[in-house]
Amino acid sequence: MNTPFRPQQIAIVGAGASGCLCAYFLLKAGFEVTIFDKGSPLRTLLPTGGGRCNLAHAEYDFKELAKNYPRGEKFLYSVFSKFSTYDTLSLFSELGVETYTQENGRIFPTSNSARDVREKILSKIKKASIINENVLEVLPNKIKTCKAEYYFTDIVIATGGHAGYDIIKNLDIDIVTPKPSLVGLNTNNKAPSGIVLKEVLSNDLKISDDLLFTHFGISGPLAYKISSIKARENFPYKLSFDLYPKEIELQKFLNNSPHKDVKNILVDFLPSGFVKYILGDLADIKAHKIDGKTRDLILDKIHNFEVIVTGTNKGEETVTAGGVKLNEVNPKTMEAKKYPHIYFIGEILDIDGFCGGFNLQNAWSTAFVAAEAISSY
Repeated sequence: MNTPFRPQQIAIVGAGASGCLCAYFLLKAGFEVTIFDKGSPLRTLLPTGGGRCNLAHAEYDFKELAKNYPRGEKFLYSVFSKFSTYDTLSLFSELGVETYTQENGRIFPTSNSARDVREKILSKIKKASIINENVLEVLPNKIKTCKAEYYFTDIVIATGGHAGYDIIKNLDIDIVTPKPSLVGLNTNNKAPSGIVLKEVLSNDLKISDDLLFTHFGISGPLAYKISSIKARENFPYKLSFDLYPKEIELQKFLNNSPHKDVKNILVDFLPSGFVKYILGDLADIKAHKIDGKTRDLILDKIHNFEVIVTGTNKGEETVTAGGVKLNEVNPKTMEAKKYPHIYFIGEILDIDGFCGGFNLQNAWSTAFVAAEAISSY
């Protein structure tokens, strides 16, 4: 094998969000940077935020921000104290990306284009060398690819959560087996597909958001949150939902419309097709024929709607729960405790957040912390 020696260079393995931003910070600090990736840089940024790139969330208290990560909350205290949401907005302004904030706190580029964000970042890291070779192994100060061996003073591993663990198998680094997160859930009972219910409450987890019913089960923001929180729970498991988490004075409506079918009374609260699905034959009963016991049964079906989750929807997951065990890494530097000059950033770590810009915030912040640590050596 060829063994080109490149002294005083920094290697970044992975050209995703964290890897490319780390390259930006290091280039700005005057380092020579080489990025290894067999694919196109920042290709994984393009589908984020539905193609609009939800690049951060408007939470400016770092401890409150960290609460949005089912795995990694305490670890991120140090990370976010060094590079916060404020810093992210300042960074993107510096990159020429202006932003706006939605009512729900999600921050997007004013262009509403992930492609635009990608182009702005790539334009700032043109001085980095990019090697399109498949990395086979990372060892202290050395990277083996399918074509050569390369030597560097520092190596940053930013391969994401879906791959990259094989390249560090010869390092004594504990890995938490990755599981799908932020993914639709397959259920045993299928509601009419395409129905969206607003602000549904998970009775089990006491969280609420919009819920989408699909041909395979449930999806949408609430399902994604649940899949994240319960990513390591064994299937099957039961979920209970309050489909309309407000008081429904059903008896009053029954009294006011005695000759209406129940399904026609409840359309003010839930879509008609969905009412028929959850109530079955009860939906067609006239209001004046509903006694107290049946009324309470109807309300229970609305406020305690149950599904059995049998698995995740394959191929839909956007992030994974798992990765490099956090006790292997110094949160003040992102450096491996056992291997000086090897760093882990982004989703390869056992850190994952909810939808809403949180996973990209982890990418930006850990990239900065690693770059700062390298610069301070």
